[in-house]
Amino acid sequence: MQRVCFLLKVRPDRLAEYRERHRDVWPEMREALSRTGWHNYSLFLRDDGLLVGYLETEDFEAAKKAMAETDVNARWQAEMAPFFEDIDGRPDEHKVPLEEIFHLD
Repeated sequence: MQRVCFLLKVRPDRLAEYRERHRDVWPEMREALSRTGWHNYSLFLRDDGLLVGYLETEDFEAAKKAMAETDVNARWQAEMAPFFEDIDGRPDEHKVPLEEIFHLD
């Protein structure tokens, strides 16, 4: 199982709305994430907008590709794109994994 962590930056003026949107993630989005191999997926948000994502998956590239092919993901990404700084296009295209340098099991 791969453990994947990535960083994005939410616009400071959109933090409250971003938090609110994630209190009620669409059921079909949740189902698609599970079906395409996104397990134990969490998002953490700091008050300055730093967003830390973490997930576990068998194959991150395959999970990203499968998710990118769903209709629900296209709609979600279109709605979420305005929340982020320093990205062009869809936020899911900017999830670059950090290098894992230590893990305590």
